[in-house]
Amino acid sequence: MRISEIAALVGVTTRAVRHYHHLGLLPEPARLANGYRQYSVRDAVALARIRRLTELGLGLDEVRDVIADDAGHELADVLAELDADLARQEAEIRARRTRLATLLDRARAGRLTSDDELSPELADFFAELGPEHDDSPMAAKDRELLALLETAAAPEDRDRLLAAVRAAASAPGAAERARRVYALLDELADADPSDPRVEEAARALAECLPPELVKEPAAADQGFLKAFLADFAPAQAEAVRRAMRGTATTEGEPR
Repeated sequence: MRISEIAALVGVTTRAVRHYHHLGLLPEPARLANGYRQYSVRDAVALARIRRLTELGLGLDEVRDVIADDAGHELADVLAELDADLARQEAEIRARRTRLATLLDRARAGRLTSDDELSPELADFFAELGPEHDDSPMAAKDRELLALLETAAAPEDRDRLLAAVRAAASAPGAAERARRVYALLDELADADPSDPRVEEAARALAECLPPELVKEPAAADQGFLKAFLADFAPAQAEAVRRAMRGTATTEGEPR
């Protein structure tokens, strides 16, 4: 058989056959005097095995390891890892579909809001705040930040930070404290950073912040926080910096 014939027989492209040769997955067959490859039934069997393994979800490097292991132990290990990975993906898909079903129900009932795009825990927290927070510019910034964290942060950072935020949001009185913080920060929109209300807002915010979000002073002006605070009014930004640095005071004492 020529390359086009073995490719058609197994159901792959000639380009794939040449690629498998290049990677060493499929041994080069003998060539005729005219230079054409001459494939045997044994070559077709080997090519069919490569196709089966890739259809199972194995990468080509894993296929190479399987083929190199005549005892078949490597295949068993790779298949077990693949099964575990597919199980994780299946669980993630089920969770996403459950969440999607909830959103669809709310959309059909005309009750879908931007808060619903957040995780269920955070969406419930903002729902608990009530309609009063809808007109708060600072609450809107908070929602945007949380949505950004859920979407863009590295998985380990996202899980750690959002777990802390969710824990704080579920604490007794969290909604009332959040309403007060939003109101205090909104009042600083046109204030000077030296305004005494900055300290009051910083204290109130510090009481709401999870410990994981409180940084060393040197970190408070770097990276993500610096870009985030650039969207704040100067007095608001100063209040947030004080709270996150842990330099807000309570009854005249440093925190």
